[in-house]
Amino acid sequence: MNKQEPTTESLASTRIDESAERIKQATSSAVASTKDAVDRAADHVEEGLHNATDKAAQAANRATEKAADISERGREVYDQTMDRADAWLDQAREYVREKPVQSVAIALGAGWLLGRILRR
Repeated sequence: MNKQEPTTESLASTRIDESAERIKQATSSAVASTKDAVDRAADHVEEGLHNATDKAAQAANRATEKAADISERGREVYDQTMDRADAWLDQAREYVREKPVQSVAIALGAGWLLGRILRR
């Protein structure tokens, strides 16, 4: 049997191959850890966007509910005001029917007083 001793050339080639393998493993490891870091960052950003969207939707719903409440209260106040105005108008009509002479005298006095105030 002829056993060959490793030559310098074969030792160098082996060392280069081993170094290349280590570099390949280190690169693969770096790429994998970078990918994991990017995935975690993307998940974090996505979660933040979902939270922000949920909060914006909740705020919009609250604003819509408040606007509806204010609108309803506004309608109620408007209806109450119109009812009062109608009641006062009915009272004024009734007063004029019951006391037409006094009503005309009051209207003339109010007109004269308003005319004096507006002249100045």
